[in-house]
Amino acid sequence: MKREVYLDNSATTRAYQEVAEKMQEVLCRSYGNPSSLHRKGLEAEHEIREAKRILAKLWKAEEKEVFFTSGGTEGDNLAIIGAAKAGRRRGNHLITSCVEHPAVLQAMAALEEEGFSVTYLPTDPKGKISLAQLEEALTEETVLVSLMHVNNEIGTVQPVEEAGRLIKQKCPETLFHVDAVQSYGKYELFPKSEKIDLCSVSGHKIHGPKGVGALYIKNGVKLRPLLYGGGQQKDIRPGTENVPAIAGLGVAAQKIYEGRKSKTEKMRKLKSRLSEGIKSLPDTVLHGGEGEEAAPHIVSAGFKGVRSEVILHALEEQGIFVSSGSACASNHPRISSVLKAIGAKAEYRESTLRFSLSEFTTEEEIDYTLENLYNIIPMLRRYTRR
Repeated sequence: MKREVYLDNSATTRAYQEVAEKMQEVLCRSYGNPSSLHRKGLEAEHEIREAKRILAKLWKAEEKEVFFTSGGTEGDNLAIIGAAKAGRRRGNHLITSCVEHPAVLQAMAALEEEGFSVTYLPTDPKGKISLAQLEEALTEETVLVSLMHVNNEIGTVQPVEEAGRLIKQKCPETLFHVDAVQSYGKYELFPKSEKIDLCSVSGHKIHGPKGVGALYIKNGVKLRPLLYGGGQQKDIRPGTENVPAIAGLGVAAQKIYEGRKSKTEKMRKLKSRLSEGIKSLPDTVLHGGEGEEAAPHIVSAGFKGVRSEVILHALEEQGIFVSSGSACASNHPRISSVLKAIGAKAEYRESTLRFSLSEFTTEEEIDYTLENLYNIIPMLRRYTRR
């Protein structure tokens, strides 16, 4: 029987068994509308409150600062567009980086069409922004700065804590949004102490369900809603709540932080094993930082001379599942904007794969992947040269 090795955890993760059980329980027992006043409605409302309690505790935030969304994309859009429009009287300038997720970059582009000015910070070859350039870009007109904590393609970790302090020192009224979709569960993130006003996370990146996420909104921060409806979630995100998914998100958040340090250390060791093995192949390059300066679960590797889709499907034939880049863009083949931004050489831009690990990844799976890469890459290069 062919082995199955799943190394596309930055795209989505396998749900915890406890998450699936919790969601089934809510779907079949606590199925009332949480806005209803009867007992079934109160049961559903209790599930929402419990998930909110868990997330608030992990963020060291207040429960009233936790809002539920449909995922990272909506969370990013609500934070960016909502903050920009709510703060337009104060200014029309926004700051982000060139290596953000499309949910951020396209939200910024939409705001530019409405007359906002956006500064896109460049990065160094490892994908990290310069704090000096961030400070230079800040003005009295800057309404919002949005930065991702961990890059979803190359695993670079941005200095969000230092950025938060810098922003508040120079422009205290400027809001700071952090896209923590790829870092949640791998790093501790405490918005209040790190001067973060808005923080978005997604359930299916942490062994929770798809179609649900959470947005931290600091008490007092005003957002213009994207949706209008029945008044749920203080009118900031109206609509009947997805109670089973919210309950599942709460379980996933609680569970992923149990033993976090040992889990991330295990992933980091496996990542190092994979990275060192890949580097031993000729004409191969790793994108982004390495060691402690990078996320513990993402390896981005370029294999000169072979298109990424060809390698991806060759690995799939052996039961190994990886990505040719961001899952949100993989159905629309194009050169990665992240690889362009970090100055990756042209011969590697169309030959890059992303391997992303989880707490379920094993050493045997890494070795099996490397064994297949050692066979597949030389074979494909010989075939390409013909």
